[in-house]
Amino acid sequence: MRGGRRSTAISDGLRTRHTPFDSRMFLSRIALCVIGMLLATGLLVARLVYLQIVGQEHYATLSRDNRIRISPLPPNRGVIFDRNGEVLADNIPTYSLEVVPVRAGDLKRVVADLTELLGLTEDELQRFNSTLRRSKPYDRIPLRLQLSEEEIARFAVRMPRFPGVEVRAHRVRTYPYGNLTSHVVGYVGRISQAEMDLLDRSAYSGTLHIGKSGIEKSYETLLHGSAGYEEIETDVTGRPLRSLGSVAPLSGNDLTLSLDIKLQKVAYDALGEHSGAVVALEPATGRILAMASKPSFDPTPFVNGISRKAYELLQQDPERPLYDRALRGLYPPGSTVKPFVAMAGLEAAKLNPAKRVSCPGWYSLPGSSHRYRDSFRRGHGAVDLRYAVTSSCDVYFYKLAVYIGIDKLHDYMERFGFGQKTGIDLDGEMRGLFPSREWKRRVRKSDWSLGETVISGIGQGYVQATPLQLARAAAIMANRGQVVTPRLVDTARAGGKTRDPHADDPRPPAIEADPKHWKLIVDAMVDVVHSGRGTASRIGGGLPFRIAAKTGTAQVFSVGQRQNYRTMKVKKKLRDHALFIAFAPAQEPKIAVAVVAENSGFGGKVAAPIARALITHYLQVPP
Repeated sequence: MRGGRRSTAISDGLRTRHTPFDSRMFLSRIALCVIGMLLATGLLVARLVYLQIVGQEHYATLSRDNRIRISPLPPNRGVIFDRNGEVLADNIPTYSLEVVPVRAGDLKRVVADLTELLGLTEDELQRFNSTLRRSKPYDRIPLRLQLSEEEIARFAVRMPRFPGVEVRAHRVRTYPYGNLTSHVVGYVGRISQAEMDLLDRSAYSGTLHIGKSGIEKSYETLLHGSAGYEEIETDVTGRPLRSLGSVAPLSGNDLTLSLDIKLQKVAYDALGEHSGAVVALEPATGRILAMASKPSFDPTPFVNGISRKAYELLQQDPERPLYDRALRGLYPPGSTVKPFVAMAGLEAAKLNPAKRVSCPGWYSLPGSSHRYRDSFRRGHGAVDLRYAVTSSCDVYFYKLAVYIGIDKLHDYMERFGFGQKTGIDLDGEMRGLFPSREWKRRVRKSDWSLGETVISGIGQGYVQATPLQLARAAAIMANRGQVVTPRLVDTARAGGKTRDPHADDPRPPAIEADPKHWKLIVDAMVDVVHSGRGTASRIGGGLPFRIAAKTGTAQVFSVGQRQNYRTMKVKKKLRDHALFIAFAPAQEPKIAVAVVAENSGFGGKVAAPIARALITHYLQVPP
């Protein structure tokens, strides 16, 4: 009985704990579970709808890409021709050894075995590793870009040992005229990481080379073309199975230059043993006919990567073959500036050209005992402007420079392009310099002296010009003031269409001057060659036309007041530069020339014959 009562009491006690609150709590928990299940089911259904309907195309593409690879098709680079159709830069077929890392297995072992088989160089291995770091696993990475027939045969016998390694045909740049055009045409080279970071990767996908200098660099956009692509079906290892279609690449523009390769060879050969530069152009158009820099170099090794040792030898060569003297060489122009200084006197300082000046062989500033010597020690006597240009009287131009003043002289010489870039369609042109008071205050942090004005009048002191600037100045004189912009590229041809890339370039304003002044200076320049007192009279004989010219002999170092340069034993590198500018025929100019022969002496003796060789060749005059 007691046990029965206790059991009933416990049971009653438990029942009394199930209050209405407990019931509501229980029901709410069930409701939350149902809602959670419904939400989870809804999310699952929504995800299925998205995968099956909304995102179907995207995921189908990803699935397809797991078995289809896009392989880039690089374009053929445009060919470069001279004005007569001679090929200056071409593409020739060759074979390369390429590796696809994802298919090669043990890549280190494969590369080591190939090194033993083909004798890969340290430079080739470094370039391979550099390219490998910035490439995708399924990209083709070149290990050797040009295989010989023997190397192809050697690899073919052992090819089964090298999965993911294949021989592929492609085209490589070649330069038939080698060192004759290495500075002006330039060369292509392997794309560096720094260059790739700046390029459109899609446009250069599959391309190994890019223009590094000259026309190849300046016209890279036109020469490169547009890349194509091929869709390739692959297996799970990335091995190609079949082609599913392709978009052909568009070849780059073929460029025709104004350059005459035969005249270029005449210029290069005429320099002989002298380092220097020769530039020839058409005065009416500014089209470059020849632009030679000597010594030069063979551009071919640069295409696929020149070895470090070979490059260091070129860099350390004391003759500096890599240096483009025509475009970047800065020289004191010496007496070649005198016709232009004379024009400044006539136009900017209202000089009377008939007024005679006494030349005793030296000039001193008032109150100074320092003598600025004339190249003719005994002096020229009484000279007027025309005679001063013809005989290259330094004393006349010392006095004329002081008469004009350095600031007026600077401003007028700038109109002929001195101290200004010519605007030629090549990268890397140097500006040169014709000084002024403001320039010296800004750059040298000091005041201008009158003595500096004196020597500026004969193209010495701070004055510097490139051979290209001198040729352009000669062309402006030949045009009687019409300024031209030098150009190398005549036409660009692509897709059967030819165009002039410079057709819309503005024409520079002309230098306005009295026609009598132009005639006076040109006549004086003609006398330089065709009169007995001219400094280049030795080249004037036997010509059916007249040449207008000016010689220049520029000092490389200063000679002391009591020293005689002619009797000094001077090392070759300290000898005077020989310069010469000219245009012909004098009255109907078809060619303007500038010559700089380094450390070779008198301009009339060394540089003038070089110019005559170009002029007679171009105008088809028998030697």
